[in-house]
Amino acid sequence: MAEHLQAIDYLFLFSITSIWIMLFTNILLTIGGYIYYFKTIKFTDVDRLDNYPMVSILVPAHNEEKVIGKTITSILNMSYPKERMELIVINDNSSDNTKEILENIQREYSDSNIIIINTTEENGGKGKSNALNIGFQNSNGEFIVVYDADNTPEKAALRILVNTICKDDNLGAVIGKFRTRNKNRNLLTKFINIETLGFQWMVQAGRWQLFNLCTIPGTNYIIRKALIHEIGGWDTKAIAEDTEISFRLYRKGYKIKFMPLAVTWEQEPESINVWMKQRSRWVKGNVYVLLKNFKLLFSQKSKHIRFDLLYFSAVYFFFLSSTLVSDIIFIIGVFTDIRLSVAGNTLLLWFMAYIIFILQISIALSMEKGESNSRNVLLVAVMYFTYCQLWLVVAVKGIFQYIRDGIMGAEVKWYKTERF
Repeated sequence: MAEHLQAIDYLFLFSITSIWIMLFTNILLTIGGYIYYFKTIKFTDVDRLDNYPMVSILVPAHNEEKVIGKTITSILNMSYPKERMELIVINDNSSDNTKEILENIQREYSDSNIIIINTTEENGGKGKSNALNIGFQNSNGEFIVVYDADNTPEKAALRILVNTICKDDNLGAVIGKFRTRNKNRNLLTKFINIETLGFQWMVQAGRWQLFNLCTIPGTNYIIRKALIHEIGGWDTKAIAEDTEISFRLYRKGYKIKFMPLAVTWEQEPESINVWMKQRSRWVKGNVYVLLKNFKLLFSQKSKHIRFDLLYFSAVYFFFLSSTLVSDIIFIIGVFTDIRLSVAGNTLLLWFMAYIIFILQISIALSMEKGESNSRNVLLVAVMYFTYCQLWLVVAVKGIFQYIRDGIMGAEVKWYKTERF
């Protein structure tokens, strides 16, 4: 039969094999996430420490007048000893009223330790990594905590992060959970809300439970200051600085733990245009990190992080290409008379993949109070044909931008998501 197979048949076999490998991998991660969910759900809070360490909270801000006020006041009102925390806001070359808003808050909260750093055109406006490095150089805490300028952390978030990392010397960092503050704004934000919950419970919690692996998100995390000193700060060439620093912690032998009890609420894009700019930047940044660390895949010393390298390489290269191929084959089948000659019920394979996708995300939603309902399950079913297909466009765009910028030697700039 092999001699009768067409090129399209081989492409289909590659596509369906890659897709099902990713499906089985995500099933495994979903099971791990569910186990970890039951391990954490029994805790409503964590034990208090006898002596709380000094913590420096870094908030990089570039033209954030719409959200910075709410973020700073939320951080200042967290239930952590005020004398044991300093808040460092890096107003990175903003051209709006960010500076004035920060100065007003500084006067209002004169009893709090608030440091405002205003960068210039010479040392600022070069990306989030550069802003974090500037804030880090002015920090005094034993631990560094990072929040984005659109975040409103819950009162206990910082205390939970500190308690978790202080109880295990093997932890280089601890990440909390982020929720969508504007999830009910429109259909896009509802999709994003489902995506972020699915990612955190399936990929983050599942990887932690099964492999003791997590990657740092851009916000709501704590990291040991001594480690940042040791690795030389954030990579200013990385626009996905969170993923990049995660791999450097891995290489030092430290673990990154997911602690879902530490929650922050963040604003997500409310338009397709803003969403596509943000997500293509993420793809571009993650491709940089994967290529930078790809050689570790063959290093015996880095075998403990091999799963992450394989998983994210599969997502951005094999799964992306196989999904594109499957879509192209579907379109060819609709508009031409070319047909697959491989044996088997292809329609059943597509339908089973679709059902598994819905089940996986629905299980993840069941781990979040108020999110497991028929409306969200229906949205998940619609996501497969809409939001997930847009991800393909974003991924291709991000990879193209990485290649283009590499050829042209483009300088890393501050990529900031538009606020609403």
